[in-house]
Amino acid sequence: MLYVGHAGHEEAVGTMAVAPEAVRLVEHVTDLDALGELHETGAPVALLAQTTLSHDEWRGLMEEARRRFPDLWMPNRSDLCFATTNRQAALKAIAAEADAVVVIGSANSSNTVALEKVARASGCSRVIRVNEASELPDDLSGTVAVTAGASAPEALVQAVIDRLAPTQGAISVPVTIEDEYFPPPPELRELLRALSATVSLMAGAGVGPGGDPIGDDREHSAANVLEALAS
Repeated sequence: MLYVGHAGHEEAVGTMAVAPEAVRLVEHVTDLDALGELHETGAPVALLAQTTLSHDEWRGLMEEARRRFPDLWMPNRSDLCFATTNRQAALKAIAAEADAVVVIGSANSSNTVALEKVARASGCSRVIRVNEASELPDDLSGTVAVTAGASAPEALVQAVIDRLAPTQGAISVPVTIEDEYFPPPPELRELLRALSATVSLMAGAGVGPGGDPIGDDREHSAANVLEALAS
């Protein structure tokens, strides 16, 4: 199996550990040159990707691997993270028109680093990565695009926008509408239900219809439930 990823990345390390004798790490197209023996053996070859790769980075390797291994097996759907690819697509739509791009996320986050690369490749001359709003430089002007790594919390994104204080307001540029559904895990739901029941009982009230404080899953993410527990 060929695994396209970065050496040392936790996902790559974990994937390769499953079958170390059968997995070959590929970081660059030139790495495929060292796989000549796979052509000779005629063994079936599969190709998987680190989920946080840049789409452009992945596409070039995928196309070359397909050329070299015509019977290459790949997943029916892209194994790149939808949150990663959607952010990259949105950034491409705005980076070239921006005077600067602010990328929110850690330097050791693969998908955050990929956003930096996409912004520069899209033609933006100034790309700034920050961990938090306090790291923003004071000389930003003109049109500033803001994007964030997949794990950056919404509150952090809002804090950056507030710190920028755009004089003409902030405009959201939707490119892809995400409709993926991640309900709160059953354990978290049960914890909030028990807590809600206890508080309601102490107040001499019921716990609402069905005794379920969450209600419609689609209206409450796991983050919402954790926030409710904290408060």
